[in-house]
Amino acid sequence: MKQNNGPLTGTRVLDVSTMIAAPFGASLLGDLGAEIIKIELPGKGDTLRNVGPWNGNETLRWPGMSRNKKSVTLDIRSEEGKQLFKRLTETADVLIENFRPGTLEKWSLGYDELKKANPKLIMVRVSGYGQTGPYRNKAGFGTPATAFSGYTYLQGYKDRPPVTPSFSLLDYLAGIFAAFAAVSALFYQEKNHDPEGQVAELGLYEPMIRMMEFLIAEYDQIGYIRGRSPGLEGHSSPAGTFETKDGKYVVLVTSTDSTFARLAEVMGREDMLTDPRYCTNSVRLAHDPDMEKIVADWIRKFDQKALVDLLDSHGVPVSPIYSIEDIFRDPQYLARENIVEVEHPRLGKIKVPGVVPKFSKTPGAVRHRAPELGEHNEEIFTGELGLPRETLKALHQKGVI
Repeated sequence: MKQNNGPLTGTRVLDVSTMIAAPFGASLLGDLGAEIIKIELPGKGDTLRNVGPWNGNETLRWPGMSRNKKSVTLDIRSEEGKQLFKRLTETADVLIENFRPGTLEKWSLGYDELKKANPKLIMVRVSGYGQTGPYRNKAGFGTPATAFSGYTYLQGYKDRPPVTPSFSLLDYLAGIFAAFAAVSALFYQEKNHDPEGQVAELGLYEPMIRMMEFLIAEYDQIGYIRGRSPGLEGHSSPAGTFETKDGKYVVLVTSTDSTFARLAEVMGREDMLTDPRYCTNSVRLAHDPDMEKIVADWIRKFDQKALVDLLDSHGVPVSPIYSIEDIFRDPQYLARENIVEVEHPRLGKIKVPGVVPKFSKTPGAVRHRAPELGEHNEEIFTGELGLPRETLKALHQKGVI
């Protein structure tokens, strides 16, 4: 019986993408057992290999993004490279790519061409603005896409410019949706015994706009243009960031009247539960500045840990605002194996995020470290495709691999 390394064991994915969004989708599939063959340009590789942060000459993003992947080098723009690429697609269940729309077609490697070699192939395409529409040919990166999605417009303070997220938020969201698309297409194919694959595609901005149903409905129905706010404006009251006695911060939110009742009880302010200004979330929102001040003044009486312990004991949703140093020390992260250690060819060891989600029967795992460029050329091209070593050497000299 074949060893099970996760629910996607036995699935082969070709990752012909670069940077973050689509590669992250492939990485998630790899964590859950899929075999990921990453195809990189000879001599250069994925551009993410040269993106910070760094430890000396070593990029620190690559080990977490590309664990559970094999690397082969192949210039799919060359005629010999195209033929090898098509042979690889014959063995694959899923192909993930993020070229600008029309690029693969320009190289005669579009889906209509590839499915001749493998009718069951599923192609997941991630691009800046999607494969259709007037912006399909625009260059797409996560930070501009975040602005396009409407998210950046909401971030920051009313009297200051909009704030861009401090990391590539939309790229990672798009990666999650790409992985979701792949497993959904695989599930449909298996459930319906469909002998043919299909294309699933998305633009980088689309996962975010999908998550902001409140923004769309609000503008459609009442014409309200929501602006910048550092908290949950218009959602819940009280909610937001509060400073504690020892100069630290917590986030507290009472999204339901029942959680507010718990807060009022622990504060010794049960009177607010019958006060017409505070008794329900809708009226609290109408008096939000007063509500926030009452809570802020009470919170400032406590050190952070004492406050969190007290509110936790009463079931009030609260969390200290953690730095990465706090995360490394926290027992919950340790118990959940949210940070794991993997091998690194030069650094020795490096810590990377753990596998999410967790499965009781088919748990995923970090099975092997991120690959060196072209590390698996011989395994794949000679071991699987049967290319003689002499041919492999000749292709390398020509820059094909």
